[in-house]
Amino acid sequence: MAVESAVAQAISSIPDPEVPVVSIADLGILRSVDIDEHAHTVAVTITPTYSGCPAMEAIASRIVFEADRQGYAADVRTQLSPAWTTDWMSEQGREALRRFGIAPPGAVAAGESRGPVPVAISRHVVTCPHCGASDTTEISHFGSTACKALRRCNACLEPFEEFKAI
Repeated sequence: MAVESAVAQAISSIPDPEVPVVSIADLGILRSVDIDEHAHTVAVTITPTYSGCPAMEAIASRIVFEADRQGYAADVRTQLSPAWTTDWMSEQGREALRRFGIAPPGAVAAGESRGPVPVAISRHVVTCPHCGASDTTEISHFGSTACKALRRCNACLEPFEEFKAI
């Protein structure tokens, strides 16, 4: 999404409340910012990372706040379809997660169904963001939020969170 004005830049730069090292634009939940310069209004569309995401209300409030600071009235819309995917995350967002110690999600496989999750026997490999080792173990399927898992590196023994690929 191109940022062409101060109000769009302010909104794009809003940090995710649950993972504040990533902006809502880099996380990929900011779908559009439509500005009406004549009316001084901005229509913002956001998509939650998963249905029932508790951060959406805080994000919408922050959008309204940032727009108001720039002299605009904001209309925040939540769009559920198409469903958010980790493929929408920017490379800058993935790198910010890695620097913060959270393993970023890999890409969703091309042609992979977005419906029911097929069950297959395979080893899910997650690289440690601290030392780069691929020998890691899932400690808990859910971390500090439902979209993350808690893991431990078997090489450096450091715990870290993995942002799940959706």
